[in-house]
Amino acid sequence: MDFTAANADLKSLDLKDTAKFSEYVFGKLRQEGKDFGYGGYMEPRAIYQRSEVFGKSEGEFRNIHLGIDIWAKPGQPVYAPMEGKVHSFNDNGAFGNYGPAIILEHQLFGEFFYTLYGHLERADLVGLEKGQPISAGQAFCHIGPFPENGDWPPHLHFQMILDLEGNEGDYPGVCTAKDVDKYNKNCPDPTIFISLDNF
Repeated sequence: MDFTAANADLKSLDLKDTAKFSEYVFGKLRQEGKDFGYGGYMEPRAIYQRSEVFGKSEGEFRNIHLGIDIWAKPGQPVYAPMEGKVHSFNDNGAFGNYGPAIILEHQLFGEFFYTLYGHLERADLVGLEKGQPISAGQAFCHIGPFPENGDWPPHLHFQMILDLEGNEGDYPGVCTAKDVDKYNKNCPDPTIFISLDNF
């Protein structure tokens, strides 16, 4: 799904009206006969003007997407791509933010890295504990409905992070053009975990 300025549909869409934005997203999926849509890694997006979370001033406005979005109906289970444990979690509640988010910590060949899951159900955070083990393939959270998911059309923000830089329950999922090199190195393409044959 294309959310760059090249998508002419966005010019006539009221992006601040989440219900209308959601109707647009799921209407596109129905047209294609799909239950899921995906996209967005390192995409310069035109949809972030909807929220002050992403900044106001030119040069400081964040519009480069650092993860992949998987657009699907609320309640869709999300499965861990590999074994890990809960690093941290938080309800990032500002309009346009992640809403409920969980970060998992993984270890592979002696190296640690993290995966972030944003726009979840609030219920997914209830009873969750730091250090809680998560098995590969375990359904450990769900795509949340708006407005509790940060007030977005229902989708999962999935991001891979090498260094959390001290963050807990949150990490930038969108950066400015001037910071692309830094975040491109720290946030590799997460599609290595996803079978795109399903889309």
